[in-house]
Amino acid sequence: MRKMETDVIVVAAGLSGLAACISAAENGARVLVFEKSNTTGGAANMGMGPLGVGSRIQREHMISLTPGEAFRKHMYFTHYRVDARMVRDYYFKSGDTIDWLSDMGVEFAGVQRAFSAPENTRAYSDGEFTWHVCKPEDGGIPGPRAATSMTKKMTERAKDLGVEFLLETPVCKVIMEDGRAVGVMAKDKDGEEIEARAQSVILATGGFGDNPVMIKEETGYEFGKTIFNFAIPGMKGDGIKMAWEAGAGKEPCTMELMYQLPDNMNHFILDGAFRQPCLWVNRNGQRFMPEDQIGNTTFTGNAVTAQPGSVAYSIFDSKLLKKYKKKGPDIVSHVHPHDLYDHFDEQWNRDLADGYEPIAQADTIEELAEKAGIDAEGLAAQVEEYNEMCEAGFDEIFEKDRHYMQPIAKAPFYCCRQNVGAYGSLGGVKINHKTEVMTQEAKVIPGLYCVGTDACNIFGDSYPFILSGNTMGFCLNSGRIAGENAAAGLDEFEY
Repeated sequence: MRKMETDVIVVAAGLSGLAACISAAENGARVLVFEKSNTTGGAANMGMGPLGVGSRIQREHMISLTPGEAFRKHMYFTHYRVDARMVRDYYFKSGDTIDWLSDMGVEFAGVQRAFSAPENTRAYSDGEFTWHVCKPEDGGIPGPRAATSMTKKMTERAKDLGVEFLLETPVCKVIMEDGRAVGVMAKDKDGEEIEARAQSVILATGGFGDNPVMIKEETGYEFGKTIFNFAIPGMKGDGIKMAWEAGAGKEPCTMELMYQLPDNMNHFILDGAFRQPCLWVNRNGQRFMPEDQIGNTTFTGNAVTAQPGSVAYSIFDSKLLKKYKKKGPDIVSHVHPHDLYDHFDEQWNRDLADGYEPIAQADTIEELAEKAGIDAEGLAAQVEEYNEMCEAGFDEIFEKDRHYMQPIAKAPFYCCRQNVGAYGSLGGVKINHKTEVMTQEAKVIPGLYCVGTDACNIFGDSYPFILSGNTMGFCLNSGRIAGENAAAGLDEFEY
């Protein structure tokens, strides 16, 4: 067995782990990072950028939102059912964290809200410009995976500070002695066991989005049936389970809900093409929300969850498709850019030919309903009522924005089933505002910290879409907080 000794051990080198190891090293600690993958960055390599409030970039863009205002918005959104001190510390640190990243060479394309649409659209009236979207490495247009440029810069910074990375070396256990975390047990790619001792251990393993059994046990959703979340390889809930084994208190485990198509990355154009404020119905053919809100992926995911079978259907006709092709989508984002419909026919025809099950095309509403699995009588009645309201120019049911009241009348008709999705899991481990792990009775477990999605319980029942970039923002800032606190008491500890 190989034995090692250091000041701070970080378990996993995703976004929160990278922030933790850099922060600890900057504060004088020797840091050892264990990562079971062969690279750093984790789920953040799929993302686009973090939240920040009060950054230099925001000030340059004349964005006046203050950390205090963001804190209050967040707490009102969650009805104060989350840790106010943690939320406060997070927001007041977040602007400095963006500057901290910039100083290490991370470049940002600007500050955004999650989606853009006509300014009078109610869905975006409360959204703030907090999302610091990273510039891609190739200098192109920001999109999914843009944050890879950030994780690479952070990895370089960590190495410059002397942080040691042990890749392909998963941790299996936190070593506890006299109620204190004093190290970890791990195994390298050759099968050799490692016992590493340290003053502090920081768990940052990224949740359990790739663990269908844990998803079912902890949330009730069934992966591939009732939820189609991103399953980043390796996100098995390792850190959460190790923390519980070490005596950590348990917080509710949830999924960070949104909506998407099954296997959406291989049907990405369709995923964006149908995320539009056209006609949305449930399996009974009935509308269930004002479609001008569907850009808020969290609220829409919540709404879809409540529908029969936890599915919904987005429908447009050939006239509306022609409009989208000519003028672009009504809702635009960095995730799904303005030129979606330039490639729509190619993707649509290929997926129809391949028998991609969530989509359907027909020349009548009744035929569309049969192909899609919607109640035909219910859909026909709903389309008739909807078209009458479009002609009148007012949605008497949900008061949908008049800008989007376009009838479904000209064949062929296009339909895409929408499923509950999630970016990943949230929560599980009880922590305080210093990110120290606590027992169920809220007593601190000395030497043990937990950060990122392993411990993110600040959203309540829904991701705060009004403050975009929150998940990556919490990962970064909780990691920084943990690294600083873990390094703070080095002189007080004896091995």
